Amino acid sequence: MIDLFNINQYQIDTSKFSNMLHDSIVQEFECAFAEYVGAKYARSANSASSLIFLALNGLRTTIDLPSTIPIVVPNMVVNSGNQIRFYDDVEWVGHKYKLYENKYQELTVIDSAQEVTRNQYRDHGDSNAVMIFSFYPTKPVGGCDGGMVVSDNKNEIDGYRLMTLNGTRLNENSWERDHVAAGYKMHANSLQAYIANKNLKKLDHKNERLAEVCEIYNRKLGYTNTSKHLYRIRVSDNKQFISDMKKEGINCGIHYRHCHDKQFYGHFHTGNLTLSENESKVTVSLPFHELLTNQEINRVIKNVRKLANI
Repeated sequence: MIDLFNINQYQIDTSKFSNMLHDSIVQEFECAFAEYVGAKYARSANSASSLIFLALNGLRTTIDLPSTIPIVVPNMVVNSGNQIRFYDDVEWVGHKYKLYENKYQELTVIDSAQEVTRNQYRDHGDSNAVMIFSFYPTKPVGGCDGGMVVSDNKNEIDGYRLMTLNGTRLNENSWERDHVAAGYKMHANSLQAYIANKNLKKLDHKNERLAEVCEIYNRKLGYTNTSKHLYRIRVSDNKQFISDMKKEGINCGIHYRHCHDKQFYGHFHTGNLTLSENESKVTVSLPFHELLTNQEINRVIKNVRKLANI
């Protein structure tokens, strides 16, 4: 079977950790990740969803979201006390997008759960922006879930550090931490940091290979895709296509279905979101990972041409 993603497997001796929650690997990974994306400061968390919640919590505003998006994002918008205004954008998938911006507050939040490239924070050019990343197993830097927020603004990252650790400031003795806010239990643990840090060290090689795979797909299938996380095409019926490809020993997926018609989001959207609704029926992600051989790539292409009539 040709897999949709590659998830690296590791054997981990947890006895090597001085602390299962707060071993030095957590700080080591935070520093390494900040350096990789070109930011001064970073704070890890148990998930990117938790960081999105913290970024939006208390704003009490309306957040503009593309409707074609992972369900966890609108969930966090609502759970953090905000409303949603969905818009029709299907091209952002596989890249980063602007989650929130308020120029008066000098605050910009970028959701980059699907993109990790060297110096991308520095190249963004806003030293006050916060950029949030995901370490869900299938993401560019996969892990045992987890997330990271980076910024050049120390006060911003200190705020995330405080709130992810139950509103306390870390002390060598847990019983001597200063409790200064009603925070949350959202910190990353040593296991999450260890796995994600191992995969971060492989990211340059992974991205180089994915660029090669993308170029082959583009050339032979007629697309101009650029994402290093997903390779998406459009077919007449994505569910039938996925079923047919699976019979050929090829796993495909759907990224993502639209969210704007869910009753619990209050139907906040403007006008017709027909692009998003149609995308839910036609979008398909092909196998796209660094371990694909050229033989496997050609096998995928052959079956795409046959089953999608390309």
